Amino acid sequence: MQRFLSAATVTSVGLTCKAYLNCGLCSISVRGLPHLLDALNSPERQSGQGIVTVSNHLSTLDDPLVWGALPARTYLRPHTTRWTLGASDIIFTNPVFSAFFRKGQVVETFRGAGVYQPAVDAAIEKLRSGAWLHLFAEGKVCQSHTYRADPRTGVTRLQRFKWGIGRILMETPRPPTIIPMWLTGFDDLMPEGRRSPWKYLPHPGVRLSVTFGAPIPPAAVHATLGEQEKKRVDVETRMALTDLVQRAVEDLGRKVSGDLLIGPPRE
Repeated sequence: MQRFLSAATVTSVGLTCKAYLNCGLCSISVRGLPHLLDALNSPERQSGQGIVTVSNHLSTLDDPLVWGALPARTYLRPHTTRWTLGASDIIFTNPVFSAFFRKGQVVETFRGAGVYQPAVDAAIEKLRSGAWLHLFAEGKVCQSHTYRADPRTGVTRLQRFKWGIGRILMETPRPPTIIPMWLTGFDDLMPEGRRSPWKYLPHPGVRLSVTFGAPIPPAAVHATLGEQEKKRVDVETRMALTDLVQRAVEDLGRKVSGDLLIGPPRE
């Protein structure tokens, strides 16, 4: 029964998001989707390799709305639906919400509890079993108008990714396929700082984009693990792996939006 309820929740939410994206209230462009679909159906995946997608985090609607861009068939199989981590103080705030999000494949995460909390343990176990895990590695919504550029170079960086991603990658016995993602427009769809009830209503007419990058080369992951293994310092390994992923997400963001990481895809 629990498995049925979870499948029903994921499918209904996915179809609702797809309907919203196609109803004319906003427009969306999707690039690089074959990178994810190929990974979801690859021979490596069939033999138990997990997948990690990592993106910037622009609004409270990023997940689940972004998955409305996927083919509807992906909502019908647990093998092709994502797990993700969600903040306890934001979405697990009452019994009804908690039940809903757990059925929607969201793992309750406690901010400030560190990299050894149960949520990170659960993420590692999911990847060990070959699941798909999506991470907003900044750990919170960071809208693009808050980005800060280096005054010397003009190049913007996202806030430092949380080191939990480094532990997840370090302790998953078979390194997963890691796919960077870049989102634009979602901060215009759901701007932060609005008062109730307006803060719950998406803005109409917004241009959204979702870009899936090529997977991080496995050689880069193995090289990072190898270099750090010689030092035998877990903290440095977590930091190095996290930095590798952050560079990949930011590099994709620059290809899409330029050095300030702001704006829609370049035409």
